[in-house]
Amino acid sequence: MHYDLDVGLLRVGDPADFVEVDDLDNFGVLRTWIDGQLVAEEGTSRLAGHEVTPINNFLAQPKTVDEFRLPATSNRIRAIEVKDGELFTGSSIVEAKVVDRQFVSNPDADVLKIAVINRYQDRRPAVGFVHGVGLKRGAIASSVAHDCHNIVAVGTTEDDLCAAVNFVIANQGGLAAADGSEYASLELPIAGLMSTRSCHEVAAEYGSLKSLARSWGTPLRAPFMTLSFLALLVIPELKLSDQGLFDAQTFKFVDVAV
Repeated sequence: MHYDLDVGLLRVGDPADFVEVDDLDNFGVLRTWIDGQLVAEEGTSRLAGHEVTPINNFLAQPKTVDEFRLPATSNRIRAIEVKDGELFTGSSIVEAKVVDRQFVSNPDADVLKIAVINRYQDRRPAVGFVHGVGLKRGAIASSVAHDCHNIVAVGTTEDDLCAAVNFVIANQGGLAAADGSEYASLELPIAGLMSTRSCHEVAAEYGSLKSLARSWGTPLRAPFMTLSFLALLVIPELKLSDQGLFDAQTFKFVDVAV
């Protein structure tokens, strides 16, 4: 009633929209009706299934390791500060790790490379740094990235970053984890956001990916969920888009190097 939803409220003349439960304490659903039709019974859908052709817009092409390199221009860099279970991020300035005149990840200091790749055009990745993800090895990537749903990836090396991103590109969307000797992925062929398989299969694969990422050192309870918001520019303080590092406080793009 509060949201004025067009559903029945068990009144005379209303559509028959209701559920039958086992008791009012456990509230286990036994049967479900929509507009007078029994649509589910004892956990099984009674609706007819339909084959669909996935709708997708995924034009990114496989990336090379060199595209994730970032020339060093100073000794300090800006880093996105991740907070477990929060959408807000902080912003910090940290000492850069430089190898062969390139900014690189520093897993010992928990300062890792983050990349965002435009999925709608074939463009070079935008690269920055993030603190708080905590990976000690490997990389994770996802095309679930509100609201742009570009590919977002965090990793300990450029090789792992590139591998994780390319798994997502090869699948035309989804989640992936790679560390050179071990990898896993979850295909999301519908808009790079949804699967055509059962919720049980998807949940099992998602759980395996999360467990793999945690075995590589991340303390985050839901690392892929955290990853999915690191490209949402309107939430302060520091985020990364496919066009670069963005400060939501000043509403301006900023350089990685300080």
